[in-house]
Parts: sequence; C-alpha cells; structure tokens
Amino acid sequence: MDLPSPVIELDDLTLRRFDGEADVPELFRVIEESLEHLRPWMPWVAEHSLGMTTAFLAGRAERWAVGEEFTYAIVQGGAIVGTCQLYRHEGSSGGGLEIGYWLHPAATGRGVATRAARALVAQAFRLPGVDHVDVVHDPANRASGAVPARLGFTEHLRRPAEAIAPAESGEELVWRITRGQAAALAAEAGQA
Repeated sequence: MDLPSPVIELDDLTLRRFDGEADVPELFRVIEESLEHLRPWMPWVAEHSLGMTTAFLAGRAERWAVGEEFTYAIVQGGAIVGTCQLYRHEGSSGGGLEIGYWLHPAATGRGVATRAARALVAQAFRLPGVDHVDVVHDPANRASGAVPARLGFTEHLRRPAEAIAPAESGEELVWRITRGQAAALAAEAGQA
C-alpha cells in the first residue's frame, strides 16, 4: 500500500507522524493553550481532556497503517504548533481526500497552515487513485478559508451542516483542487 511520507521537511517547519504516547504531554499542552482560539470552530474542544488527547494519539498509528488518515504534528522550532491531517472523509467520493488543520494562536498569520496544506496536497497526489483534495470548513471561519484560496483551490459547493461548535453557521463550504489543477499550478510556479 502506498502511504504518504511520515516526515516532511519544509524549511523552518516539519510535519511528522505523531509518536503516540510520547507526544501526549506536548500536544495536550498546545491544545490547552489554544482552547479559546479553537472553541468557536472545533466541536471536539468541548470534550477536551488528557484522556481524549491520549485516546486520539493512540489511534493514529493504526489509522495510518490502513490508509484511512494521515495525521501530522506541525513542528516549528522543535515544538508542536498544531496538527494537520490528510484523510478520507465519510462523505468523500472514492478518488478524494480531505485536509484538515489547526494551529496554536501564536503560530497563526505566518503562512504555517498554508505551507502544511500545500505539502499535504503534494502527498495526496502522490497516492494512486487520488483525483482531488478538499478542504471543508464553516464559511464564517475566514482564516480556514484563506488557506485553500491561497493554494488555488476553487469553491466546489456549499451544503447544510449541523452547527455543533459555537461559531458555526449551519453551512459547510467545500473547496476542491484536482490533480490537473495542482499540476498546472506547480508548472506555473516553476516558470515564475
């Protein structure tokens, strides 16, 4: 089975597979420091606990091994500053993967999420059978929407969604980039 690279080096950033139990204390601390920043958009924050963080990390290796979900720690200056994922969402069509990401508030506004998402798009299109990548977010979360817009994704559709987190509007915006669009953008960038 083809799998994404477990470590991706990006100048001053590293995306790396989580190391299960070893990463629990640091990830828990980063989440604790980010709660107010994440609470409006991330429903899981309402149930955040050390046990939830431990359980989350305990399941990552198996999900990676079977090709369901590839979750990375975003590391900058030797410290975890967020997470990003490449995964098959329940509602995704067969040839599509979805990207998710969140950052510690101190890491926002510097292109960290954009660089991480760009790297995940590249990893996705190295996998056989992947013909598109989606980013799905609440349209009210403008910061999340800025990432796919900067990367050349196009608005694919809007659909109703249950508003679970406090700031959610009850709608999801799906951004999409196809393998062909990504290749054209990469060629264009190479000529610039």
